[in-house]
Amino acid sequence: MAAHLHPTRSSSRLAYTAIYVSIMVNVVLFAVKLGAGLSVDSVAMQADAWHTLSDSLTSVVVLLGFYIASRPPDREHPFGHGRAEPLAALVIGTLLAVVAFAFVQDSLLRLSTATPTVYSRLSILVFAASIPVKEGMARYCLWAGKKTRSAALRADGWHHRSDALSTVLVVAGALLGPHVWWVDGVLGLLVSLFIFYAAYGIFREVAGRLLGESPDAEMEARIRDVVARAAPRAEQVHHLHLHRYGDHVELTLHLHLPPDMRLREVHDIAHRVEEALREEMGVEATVHVDPREEEG
Repeated sequence: MAAHLHPTRSSSRLAYTAIYVSIMVNVVLFAVKLGAGLSVDSVAMQADAWHTLSDSLTSVVVLLGFYIASRPPDREHPFGHGRAEPLAALVIGTLLAVVAFAFVQDSLLRLSTATPTVYSRLSILVFAASIPVKEGMARYCLWAGKKTRSAALRADGWHHRSDALSTVLVVAGALLGPHVWWVDGVLGLLVSLFIFYAAYGIFREVAGRLLGESPDAEMEARIRDVVARAAPRAEQVHHLHLHRYGDHVELTLHLHLPPDMRLREVHDIAHRVEEALREEMGVEATVHVDPREEEG
């Protein structure tokens, strides 16, 4: 884990760059896909083109989330607006679930009607060429999301991947549909399950941040190390709770101190711990002090 949890200017620049690139690539791909779909009068290709455009809309949601999250604290929001970013991730997760449900419906319809899919060679080449582009965007956004610790960017990456998988579905159906009529429907159901799982992962990650969470093992070890150096007389560091508000992180913890300490000394120790955690880990800590129970 990094020694400091506050984002750098370069990480913010990376996040915005990923969003802008995502929007531009999706708009171009939408135009190309829609043109190919209209040229062969393919409903499936036109639907896939609009699915690509929906990625641009989710990128706009991410951009809006970052903009709101960057606003400073005010009277109504003393912890800042950082939770707008995970809320944006929830919106994207919901859109992913809606897309997956639409794929399930479409796949079941194709299986029930036993209708093969037939596309032109040019349209297949256009859609096949878009697959590595969308997968590349997915990996780029997932990498940028990991570097910037952005759940919304990672969610946007999964949305790119869902679009790539849906295009794989269209291309596979185009190549195999005339010979194996049911392959398009079966592949659609499999891809839908994968997208549902991606949406579930986004919901699970974001829910932890919004509800409050315990620090992971690595972060807890660093917290204990900072406390041990700032307050050598402290014992039994426990009840560690994290509350993330985007870049602003609140930490509460309990310390045990000898019961005969003066109030001023107890206050100074708690203050030193809070200052050390702020300087070394970039978290705003609130320390609660308990008297150590004497044996017997």
